Amino acid sequence: MKHSGAADLPLYGGSIPAWLFDRMTTLGLAIVESIILEKGQEDFLRRLSDPFWFQSFGAVIGMDWNSSGVTTAVMSALKKSINPRSKALGLFVCGGKGKHSLQTPNELLRVGEATGLDGNYLANCSKLSAKVDNTAIQDGFQLYLHSFVVSAKGDWTVVQQGMKAQDSTARRYHWHSASIQSFLDEPHSGICGIHQGEILNLVDHAAQPAQISMTNIAQENPDKILHEIRHLKMPMHFDVRAKDVDLKRLGSVLWLAQETQVRDFEDLLLLKGMGPRTLQSLALVSEVINGTPTRFSDPARFSFAHGGKSGRPFAVPLAVYDETIATLTTSVEKAKIGQSDKFQALKKLSQIAQASEENFKVTENPEQEFAKVIAKERADSWRYGGKTIHGESKPLDGAQLELF
Repeated sequence: MKHSGAADLPLYGGSIPAWLFDRMTTLGLAIVESIILEKGQEDFLRRLSDPFWFQSFGAVIGMDWNSSGVTTAVMSALKKSINPRSKALGLFVCGGKGKHSLQTPNELLRVGEATGLDGNYLANCSKLSAKVDNTAIQDGFQLYLHSFVVSAKGDWTVVQQGMKAQDSTARRYHWHSASIQSFLDEPHSGICGIHQGEILNLVDHAAQPAQISMTNIAQENPDKILHEIRHLKMPMHFDVRAKDVDLKRLGSVLWLAQETQVRDFEDLLLLKGMGPRTLQSLALVSEVINGTPTRFSDPARFSFAHGGKSGRPFAVPLAVYDETIATLTTSVEKAKIGQSDKFQALKKLSQIAQASEENFKVTENPEQEFAKVIAKERADSWRYGGKTIHGESKPLDGAQLELF
């Protein structure tokens, strides 16, 4: 059974512009379909229940890399893209933010009617998961988002988030049906949020004596019970910095994303002629689809696929984003009818990048080289149709480049 973990999530405000959300929805769907096509619904639900993968997924589709808003963006995009295709995908997304979260039990009852699953049981799981995180775990965060994703086979993942307005922090909780033996015994697959020391967690395995004592109205106070397990700590600073990224991993992607490299690898010949900037994005998207859990320890790296809506680390390159969507979508559709050559070539992108990491050497001045990568992205942003919530990118003059 998986244990609880914790991570920092700054609470940033602001809405997602339509020009970006539409693309998030389309790319998100293509990624989901790729995972299901290759490994099935259960593998996607497992990934969704991993706080590290979840943050990486949010970053690769263009959300601000460390923002709590990743949770709302990802779950909203998935609900919009998956539900109209639930029958074909075998997945259903219920709930959401605010008032939408209250509709989760009713939505799950309808899922039960459509699939033959026990809707009452699913609704009860939804209620219990929310009750545990809002009441049994007294960490000071009040839930405001609750999403329940269930497969036609009955496997499910819950993603929910609470906020603490007084210090502008958020905590995201993940649940996975495969890891739960009891709602009262360490049910989480991961908890993401601000680490603030010990908290009262009455569903920790070590709290079972306390549960019994409380049930029997015992006079003794329970011991402190939280132990730290996995901790995804997202920093509070807004910019992406060199220390936030595994530079060998990022460097190998940047090295591979060159047309000369593509010509040298027979497995990638089907991608020949594609722009190097799009190859960079596709390599990172490919890793989100195919990477193992240990590959997502640095979610900030995935923001180098499509930037972020606020311009950090750089503006969203719309032309690149659209080419990424078109390439991935086409490869998925062809793979569905047995023409999987391009689908496999995209898979090879991340595999070759990973294999090259062992021999990739980080320079003696990694911070300086990292700054050059970001400066180049920002300088070239206008060429790729770069856009942020503040407007479209413009060519930079020498003085402006010096600022970076």
